[in-house]
Amino acid sequence: MNAPDGVYARRFGERESAAKERIWVPIARYLQRFVPESGAVIDIGADRGYFIRNIRAAEKWATDIRDTSADMPADVRFEQVDGLLVHESVPEDHFDTVFMSNYLEHLPSPDAVVAQLEAARRIAKPGGSLLVLQPNIALVGAAYWDFIDHRVALTEHSLVEAAELAGWETARVIRRFLPYTTKGRLPASPGLVRAYLAFRPAWWLLGGQTLYLGTRPA
Repeated sequence: MNAPDGVYARRFGERESAAKERIWVPIARYLQRFVPESGAVIDIGADRGYFIRNIRAAEKWATDIRDTSADMPADVRFEQVDGLLVHESVPEDHFDTVFMSNYLEHLPSPDAVVAQLEAARRIAKPGGSLLVLQPNIALVGAAYWDFIDHRVALTEHSLVEAAELAGWETARVIRRFLPYTTKGRLPASPGLVRAYLAFRPAWWLLGGQTLYLGTRPA
């Protein structure tokens, strides 16, 4: 889903983008437990590749509706494609892990969310995983609409329902995981992010995003 022209450039300048890059190092290290290093992983709606460049995998792909290929390292294969059509541009039944972060809320409707998760299932291997990091409106309230390109409100319950309608089996849901936005209270240094991730009570205080893990039935 296309954001309004210039919205990302206005929202995240070079300084904020560099800060995001730094804090994604420990976030990706934490998420590595869900991503097999010997497998293939794809990041749908990858933006500038904060997750995909910091995760370890034998095969790494990224997609975005914008051309962000210049931001991707050499070991990432980039496809410029609408996420809803991702199955037309990358191999089906191929990926061990399909990842999305702060993406589904930008789609035009709840039906599009289900369609996106169905497209993700088509490109995952049987037995492969879906990993979604998603703002949760039940946790952040009206602040969810502080971003002009947010269109679909999701909670952990509606995210689970959408994923299961799309054919995924829910394996784990962490309702409170990361803070809502890097423009908010998430510590801006890698050391503080590592400390936050290691101290689960902090999640209950600051967590505004849900982490969903699903499995494609074998």
